[in-house]
Amino acid sequence: MKRRDFLRVGTAGLTSSVLAGVGLISWTPRANAATISKTFYITDGFIQQVDGTNVYFRGYSNASNALNIPGEPMIVQQGDTIEITLINTLNSSHNFIIDGMADSGIVRGGRSKTFSFTAGDPGTYMFYDNANSNYNQLLGLHGAFAVMPQNSSNELYPGSKTFVQQQFWFFHDIDPAWHDRLRRGRTPDTPYVPRYFTLNGLGGRPPGHPDNGDPNINNMKDPRSTVHGSIGDRTLIRILNSGLASQSVHTHGNHMEWLSQNGTIRPDVWEKDCLYLDNNRGILDVIYPFDVPPDSWPPATHGEYPMHLHSEMSQTAAGGYYLFGAITDIFFE
Repeated sequence: MKRRDFLRVGTAGLTSSVLAGVGLISWTPRANAATISKTFYITDGFIQQVDGTNVYFRGYSNASNALNIPGEPMIVQQGDTIEITLINTLNSSHNFIIDGMADSGIVRGGRSKTFSFTAGDPGTYMFYDNANSNYNQLLGLHGAFAVMPQNSSNELYPGSKTFVQQQFWFFHDIDPAWHDRLRRGRTPDTPYVPRYFTLNGLGGRPPGHPDNGDPNINNMKDPRSTVHGSIGDRTLIRILNSGLASQSVHTHGNHMEWLSQNGTIRPDVWEKDCLYLDNNRGILDVIYPFDVPPDSWPPATHGEYPMHLHSEMSQTAAGGYYLFGAITDIFFE
């Protein structure tokens, strides 16, 4: 059985880097555009869920013997030339799409292809495989792609509200019956019933569970998912949804500053504690401001607050394992 292969690196040395890595990210702009190269291996395998069910996935992975769900995110600068090499280790055909920016064309089973494109307007994008409707996307062939503005280290787009660090929340939902049918080369013929909900590829493990302290299993400990900061550490969170279930993202402690939705810049920045996230490639860009939580007395500068989704099923796995879904924590430090 293949298992996820998670890259674990600190934020030091990530500035001006194509790879978002994990956790909180800072960025240093470059004076000139660069050529950025990245290789993805299209792989497959099974990942065991909390109830013992082995679910089939496909992923854009970092190595031929790995299975990355989602694919490792990328941060580049507007105007960069991006060179992607796809190595398809499977028998089926696949591709790499960023709407309005990149299209690899079909890469047949057992073959590879290198293609390039120019990083377009600043913002948050999803890369995915649309070679078989949205089925390959649902099986795990998806990832995040972010474009930073030229000459700026702290804006989503020129003139936006500013931040000091950034990270990704990538939501997904899984119907194991659909995954199994697609594994066997058949089209799903049952209603979509999501049984597992993930954040950055992982489900939660509540306090007391033996895997609670394992960041490779528990998204409540995973540094890609947890948000850490002190008062004033304004954090841009790029939120994406590759699943078929629409969600409502709810943060405690602070309201989010709502900058954009599905690539459209909002004319007014509202402060919201709960935001609707469209299914099937929905995207939100928000800033979590790390302000003193309102109404706290004495004023709170330290504490721990949850992020969860306002659909009850998204907090469970297999319909009954509570706190095993898409949830994480925000730490005021």
